[in-house]
Amino acid sequence: MNLDAIKQVYLIGIGGIGMSGLARYFKHLGCEVNGYDRTETELTKTLVNEGIAISYQDDVNTIDAIFHAPTAETLVIFTPAIPKDSKIKAFFESEGHILYKRSQVLGIISESRFTVAVAGTHGKTTTSTMVAHVLKDSGYDCSAFLGGISSNYGTNVLYGNNNTVVVEADEFDRSFLTLHPNIAIVTSSDADHLDIYGDRSNLLESFQLFLDKVVEGGTRIIKKGLEFKGQISYSGHEIADAYASNVHVRDGEFFFDYQDTNGRIEDIHLGIPGIHNVENAVAAIAVARLLGIADEAIKKALTTFKGVKRRFEYIVRRPGAVYIDDYAHHPEELRAFLTSMRKLYPTKKLNVVFQPHLFTRTRDFVDDFAEVLSMADNLLLMEIYPARELPIEGINSSWLLDKITTAEKQIVTPEEVLEFARNDKPELIVTVGAGDIDKLVKPLQAILEHA
Repeated sequence: MNLDAIKQVYLIGIGGIGMSGLARYFKHLGCEVNGYDRTETELTKTLVNEGIAISYQDDVNTIDAIFHAPTAETLVIFTPAIPKDSKIKAFFESEGHILYKRSQVLGIISESRFTVAVAGTHGKTTTSTMVAHVLKDSGYDCSAFLGGISSNYGTNVLYGNNNTVVVEADEFDRSFLTLHPNIAIVTSSDADHLDIYGDRSNLLESFQLFLDKVVEGGTRIIKKGLEFKGQISYSGHEIADAYASNVHVRDGEFFFDYQDTNGRIEDIHLGIPGIHNVENAVAAIAVARLLGIADEAIKKALTTFKGVKRRFEYIVRRPGAVYIDDYAHHPEELRAFLTSMRKLYPTKKLNVVFQPHLFTRTRDFVDDFAEVLSMADNLLLMEIYPARELPIEGINSSWLLDKITTAEKQIVTPEEVLEFARNDKPELIVTVGAGDIDKLVKPLQAILEHA
């Protein structure tokens, strides 16, 4: 496929975070971009405002005629999350189009560029966004395809004037195997997506295959303790090739020192909270130093880094009320998030609203979820968000709740969460999960800003 010849792009599942990034990229190149998604969201509304036409009906009659015939100027991209019986997908196949996965297109875009790819079962979105921001803010520059909306730039795709691209490398459906990185980071390899991989050994095999894709002379940056070999190990809490020390909270902000074989950077102020984000920053600094970016420019960039939407995002932060929203949906992500909350607010009652994501993930990690969620002082547990799955008998939030040891715990509806906020006026509350729990953010914000 010759991307330079492409003039019109249709995306099946355009509302996904990765797909929307490609939509914006091709729109930026001057292509006519259309797409389909089953649900209207804030993100799809934003794409429409940017001039991208979106249909929410799986109906071939909604497809503009310019996309019907397969030509060298037409590109059709789909996400693996689209149901196999999608009418729109079947139409393009019947017309003779070659359909490309998002990951294949991303691989083609990046193959002729100096690529920094960040992989991991968690931590990859913040780390890749942090790397991109350091490169942008320092003046080094880059393009980037991110797995979340950068709070600094208000988008999930960045456009640079050099040949460097930062990519979030997604392990779901083995998508990251289309990439050939010059620098690869692996942040974590905890068991996840077992509906795809079956067990952790298959997941680890895919991560190793990803690392094998690093070009000759490239660099592998691996979190210390993982099973993989690399040129640089890193850690946020113990000695490694690159590591953080003197991590502490000052006036509600995180500070730390960085150390590697090239020397020390002292008193780095991280613009976002979280012990786990200190570790993410260590990986970002290692990349920046490899690229020759000056230490003072690195420090400045990390101070101004505002994070990623729904990653430890402060929604309300005023005397008497703190509300934070986070995307954590794996037990280890939850552990890192709640541990940081305890460090930041050790004396406040921690009210946690959590929505489990996927029946299979809840089933596979129920005991781990129960242990971590027991860190809450008060747990408001929502029903499982099914996403692409059908229900599994016996796997539900009541089953999970019974295993949680927190004294104050209950199953709640979204309306009951809002009612709790109105009546109890919590000093500290968090919403956590990867489903549609984000629909609570604006109404909760409205309540808590005036509580």
